[in-house]
Amino acid sequence: MKNLNLIIVALLTFAVFTSCKKFVNVSLPTSQLTGENVFQDQATTNAAMVDIYSKQRETGFLARSGATVNLGMYADELIYTRTDVEPGIPYTNNILATNNITSQLWNESYHLIYCANAVIEGVQKSTLLSVANKNQFIGEATFIRALNHFYLSNVYGDIPYISSTDYDMNKSVRRLPVEEVYNAIIADLKQATELLPETYISVERARPNRATAWALLARVYLYIGDWQDAVIASEKVINNKIYLWENNLENVFLKESTATIWQFAPKLVGNNTNEGATFVTLNGSIPGYALSPILVNSFEPDDRRKLYWVGMVTNGADRWYFPYKYKQRLNTGTSKEYSVVFRLAEQYLIRSEARARLGQLTEAKDDLNKIRNTAGLSNTNASTADEIIAAVLKERKFELFTEHGHRFFDLKRLGKLDETLSLVKPGWETNDKLWPIPDKEILANSNLAPQNPGY
Repeated sequence: MKNLNLIIVALLTFAVFTSCKKFVNVSLPTSQLTGENVFQDQATTNAAMVDIYSKQRETGFLARSGATVNLGMYADELIYTRTDVEPGIPYTNNILATNNITSQLWNESYHLIYCANAVIEGVQKSTLLSVANKNQFIGEATFIRALNHFYLSNVYGDIPYISSTDYDMNKSVRRLPVEEVYNAIIADLKQATELLPETYISVERARPNRATAWALLARVYLYIGDWQDAVIASEKVINNKIYLWENNLENVFLKESTATIWQFAPKLVGNNTNEGATFVTLNGSIPGYALSPILVNSFEPDDRRKLYWVGMVTNGADRWYFPYKYKQRLNTGTSKEYSVVFRLAEQYLIRSEARARLGQLTEAKDDLNKIRNTAGLSNTNASTADEIIAAVLKERKFELFTEHGHRFFDLKRLGKLDETLSLVKPGWETNDKLWPIPDKEILANSNLAPQNPGY
């Protein structure tokens, strides 16, 4: 415990929670571990990685206030029922370069990237860690770096790709075209697939393994239209015997689910997920973030996902729906649910879409029907490639709702944002597909200009 406390303090000195421009090297008090000493020991290096995962769970795009809530409101998944202004900004389509939400997600993500880079550099210089330990830690940190750049690029567009802790270099970084950012993400993920072990170092699947890197790589390939590599990467996961399909929808989001690829353990023993604490209501109260009636009413009549994954409360004549994938809101003594980041169903949907685009229609329908049949639905009626692709997008809507921004990203990558969101978002414009770069960042580093169009 003493070492853990020291490493948390030491790691926090690598960076602050504000912005990339403040990533400076801070001298440690003599009573604390130095950054150099941290990475000479397996236990302290491991504690540094654990601290990164804790931050990733609580801040940035994978936190409760990250992509799930904000992009859920920004798309057509969630509605905001309260009257306070700032949290409802994505729902009201009032994103500005001065909004706290805009700068918070940017700053927290780059802080996580900085921490990952600090681990990579420290472990590379270590003379005492074993080769196996070095590979593990560098693989994990490289994966985290790629993951956060992936979310940043999909929300903000052209962004800096930060791969160093050098302050003089980082204070004047330039934005790279999305294509170059994706190339760097792919390079990082390929390295992670080579370095990370096949098995988990945690029985709870709370630390990424090789398949986790393949899962993100499959998503990246899908987003850039590299269909063949998307099939290959997704099959690396689907064909892995570690993962077993869950036929019971009630088991999918339990911490022991055999279809989970990577998940976050809760902060405290007996706690469950941040999602459950955010969405599940108590005593019939109106949920702050309710599911959009458009989403709820578009489920097919026999879709069991609506039965098991959608909750409902009533208030007089009013009826409200909320995400109910996670059932636990409070401490249960022994944790029952962990926050799932990657799971097997997405990989089948990735492979289905990629196969359809490659003309492998029978195989594409097989993957799609696996999702539909588990939801209690009959096989798809789609027959042509275009029909299958449209059917996959529809299934992604119902399978992956309120899971870290899938819906918004799907509409964006397929060019369907305008036709879909102009119907539900007041004043929606094409430029709204990107969020603005925080104005404070551009003021601090003019190389981040020009601002995204429309802001």
